[in-house]
Amino acid sequence: MTQSTNTRTHYRACNLCEAICGLEITVNEHNEILTIKGDEKDPFSRGHICPKAVGLKDIYLDKNRLKQPVRRTETGWEEISWDEAFTEVTAKLKEIQTQYGKDSVGVYQGNPSVHNSGTMLSAPAFLRALGSKNRFSATSADQLPHHFAAWQMFGHPLLLPIPDIDHTDFMLIIGANPLASNGSLMTVPDVANRLKAIQKRGGKFVVIDPRKTETAKIADQHLFIKPATDVFLLLSIVHEIANQIELSEDAEKLKDLAKFYSPETVSRITGITAEQIKKLSQDLLNAKTSVVYGRMGVSVQAFGGLCQWLINCINILTNNIDSVGGAMFPQPAFDLLGRAKKGENYFNRWQSAVRKLPEFDGELPVSAMAEDILAGGIKAFISICGNPVLSTSNGVQLDQALDSLEYMVSVDIYINETSRHANIILPPTTGLEVAHYDVVFHNLAVRNTAKYSEPLFEKDNNQRHDWEILEELKNRILTEEGAVIPSPKNPEEKLAMAMQFGPYGKQGLTLQKLKENPHGEDLGALRPCLKEKLITDNQEINLKPALIVKDLERVKINADKLLQETTDTDFNLKLIGRRHLRSNNSWMHNAERLVKGRDRCTLMIHPETAAKRGIINQEKVQIESRVGRVEISVEITEDIMPDVVSIPHGFGHARAGVQMDIASAHAGVSLNDLTDELLIDELTGNSAFSGVPVRILR
Repeated sequence: MTQSTNTRTHYRACNLCEAICGLEITVNEHNEILTIKGDEKDPFSRGHICPKAVGLKDIYLDKNRLKQPVRRTETGWEEISWDEAFTEVTAKLKEIQTQYGKDSVGVYQGNPSVHNSGTMLSAPAFLRALGSKNRFSATSADQLPHHFAAWQMFGHPLLLPIPDIDHTDFMLIIGANPLASNGSLMTVPDVANRLKAIQKRGGKFVVIDPRKTETAKIADQHLFIKPATDVFLLLSIVHEIANQIELSEDAEKLKDLAKFYSPETVSRITGITAEQIKKLSQDLLNAKTSVVYGRMGVSVQAFGGLCQWLINCINILTNNIDSVGGAMFPQPAFDLLGRAKKGENYFNRWQSAVRKLPEFDGELPVSAMAEDILAGGIKAFISICGNPVLSTSNGVQLDQALDSLEYMVSVDIYINETSRHANIILPPTTGLEVAHYDVVFHNLAVRNTAKYSEPLFEKDNNQRHDWEILEELKNRILTEEGAVIPSPKNPEEKLAMAMQFGPYGKQGLTLQKLKENPHGEDLGALRPCLKEKLITDNQEINLKPALIVKDLERVKINADKLLQETTDTDFNLKLIGRRHLRSNNSWMHNAERLVKGRDRCTLMIHPETAAKRGIINQEKVQIESRVGRVEISVEITEDIMPDVVSIPHGFGHARAGVQMDIASAHAGVSLNDLTDELLIDELTGNSAFSGVPVRILR
């Protein structure tokens, strides 16, 4: 920190989204935040921030934020001491597991968990102590297909290819909107300028999406695609490219798998013309360097796993895997692959209770969570930094399930749509009060960097860091009655060791060095390194994994149905989600400056679709799916395809008992009161939010 007469300046990384932008925060002598702006000296974000950065101040000062434990009673919530809270929670968890078995306690970890190094470094030991197989997280409502494809092709779920956006000449973006997300599974601050830089150096980028997104509006070309048909487009691109290049034996078999999906056939399914598909294929093949990047839109659909596999295949066929300007692999200072072993199985070692959905990497699909609770196998539940009532399929069903539990605990700073069901809420410190190193997102970054952030403000004596909460629970679960409970152990020691024994330890990079340079260390551009990172048995890329190839049978069946053009004449609209730059899922809606202005929770609909139904702009309509119905205002726009409608993700704050004043005043409706828990990617178990059949009721 630097010091002036009356103010001090604090530098840190923003941990509200994946971009990890550097911040410069000015504080006066009364510890009042005067300014939050981009850190010009941060070598990665280069002074860029988005509007969410000011949300760190709003969260810190939020009057609705909990700072000590509360217990739900018949007359409302009451504050209790930390010791009383820990004693009750561990006693109830032990009692339930003694009576019903280890798996009678379920756990859900939300998206904010991976944005906090304390949670990331302390949660694994807590989960091991708990010993339950009923573990769920936001992963299977988001990016599980990426991990599945990475494991099948490269040997590990975290060996994820990242677009080398700073050096590519042609970028095909499918089902992603980085101008709103700031990049995702592509840690990329200042993404708008990085995309424009492609154009300035003579390259171009193209966006494929059912909606003309913020990113699509600055692209060289945008092509509408019918929701959840991306797998056919990708197979057709493989078909085109494979017919024009010399192929290895494995690639020849890949060509054979794609032979049914000519551009002419696929155009009838996707809505993209055969000529456009051929042109995309040529651009990818002929550019000096090219990369295909597919994100949320291609993950959260019925063929998410196949889509991510095909994206990797296209980058391989065009010789743009592990090469500058293509899809590359970061070399982070804290390498999550450090102890990975060959031949490890991460899939289907156990199944969910009702539908027998497969586990992946120690977690069951979140779409099974509510039904497994309602079936009676899960008696108690722990929600850590998440709001699954708003962020998982069929939130109404999960509401009912949580209400049926014998006991529930939430680690959360708010009484929100999920934590309102808890018996006890344990609130951690957050944002400006915590030390932070982005354990996950440096592993997904478009440039190798490292940055450690000290806390701006010290917590008071009655607060607990997230790692202190999880360590205390772990220690109490493992400690016999009457024995002395060990003190929580700061996970910073793990971080220091990871630096010491990591890829840059011998070059002198230490945690202490990062503390001395709060702007962060630039470790260089991405460089080829896949040969040393591959964890497959034969140290080669597995281009056609058996599990994935078998799943192509589903695609053929689906293609036949789509080509017959048999549609449900009742539920004949397709629902997709969307994201806004000022939002981050469901957890940034209690900041006035981030939600003020015109209503963002609207139903986007094309003029042609509206006209067919006699709908006018800003009219309120009811929209219904198999699982639910909501009422919402209409926003008529040509930025969305005909017969497709869109609702933003993360709203729905009108449920009884929520104590978030600003969010409740801008409640909106929950997209996930319409999404269907029975719609999943059958290969991976990931939720299929995109393309949900819906209808509009007048």
